[in-house]
Amino acid sequence: MSIKTRLIDYRDGELVCEGMLAWDDEVAGTRPGVLVAHTIRGRSPFEESKAMALAERGYAGFAIDVYGKDAIGADIEACRERMETLRSEREVLQQRLLLALQAMRDQPEVDASRAAAIGYCFGGLCVLDIARTGEPLAGVVSFHGLFDPPGNTEGNRIEARILALHGWDDPLATPDEAVALGQELSGMGADWQLHSYGNVRHAFTNPAADASTGVTVYNESADRRSWAAAQYFLSELFDT
Repeated sequence: MSIKTRLIDYRDGELVCEGMLAWDDEVAGTRPGVLVAHTIRGRSPFEESKAMALAERGYAGFAIDVYGKDAIGADIEACRERMETLRSEREVLQQRLLLALQAMRDQPEVDASRAAAIGYCFGGLCVLDIARTGEPLAGVVSFHGLFDPPGNTEGNRIEARILALHGWDDPLATPDEAVALGQELSGMGADWQLHSYGNVRHAFTNPAADASTGVTVYNESADRRSWAAAQYFLSELFDT
């Protein structure tokens, strides 16, 4: 196994974004591509590590950037401002996500006909929005994602299979919001699953989560179980 990485620029108009592709260079030919959408903090070593872990399992992992290359490594308040702008302008966010997905499909290591996406926190909302557009990708996985609907996808039919991995006590995605998500996805004809982990809060996959506020709390068992569930889901999508 020889995991390689490459930085890739792609554009949304004048905005230059930068993603990181990871793949096993000892695997011959193309392989499924899995987009990795970032948390509020933008593309970071956390998402890059997930892309590399996917590469170790035979995929090409693409850690994307929706804030713009100039914001990579920015402080939390600058990132929060960009996230909230995109949450209020979901058509803009969806366009940027689809451009990132196309950038991944364009890479020579990727089988463009076999694509999926995973995302964390804000990135969980991002991958759900990719599915809500009706984009024909194999599936998406939301890890402790935000569930608020975009308001511009009513009447669309979801083609992607969906797996939402959710802490039941997440204050940023309440049980009522989880139920509403299920109703929304059913109404859009989706093949969907929701796995909820009891006594688990937001950001449960991130060992660096700041537990002092009681909002973001790492949970080792939910982290392990959710990653295993995601790997089974991806293997089902791609028969790997």
